[in-house]
Amino acid sequence: MMKNFLTAALGLAIVGAATLAQAQAPAAAAPAAAAPQQAGFVKSVRGSVQLLDGAGATRNAAPGDALGAVDRIVTGPDSSAAVVLRDNTTLMVGPSSRMDLKEFHFDGTTRDGGMLVSLLRGSMRMITGLIGKTNPDAVRVETQTATIGIRGTDFIVQTDGQP
Repeated sequence: MMKNFLTAALGLAIVGAATLAQAQAPAAAAPAAAAPQQAGFVKSVRGSVQLLDGAGATRNAAPGDALGAVDRIVTGPDSSAAVVLRDNTTLMVGPSSRMDLKEFHFDGTTRDGGMLVSLLRGSMRMITGLIGKTNPDAVRVETQTATIGIRGTDFIVQTDGQP
């Protein structure tokens, strides 16, 4: 009788372990597959600054927050934010501004990449990183009235947000 009990208990333990492993495998793989590519991070924040991700979720920005490859930065009056992208591009977003990082991709090994930034309202200063230095044509800045191809490494763009 004891032998039958041990055999049954061992069988249940094996089935339970296999079931647990199957249940955990998809859960462990899901965050890696669903995690968006990080484009950079928020370096500094002054005043009221919000980040809006590609899924539409809004959060208050804080230094160290991750910036996704398609995020929006919104600053209030008397507010500003500085962001550093993975290629070491620095973006300073001024007061009462709305800036979309529409596209960002960068391969640190090959130094290949590109970015598209859209300034919808306010002001922005950009100091280009590796993408702008190695392939200036891959960096574009849009406003409501113009698309700017960069030729320098440090510039300021301002728009009033009126069509």
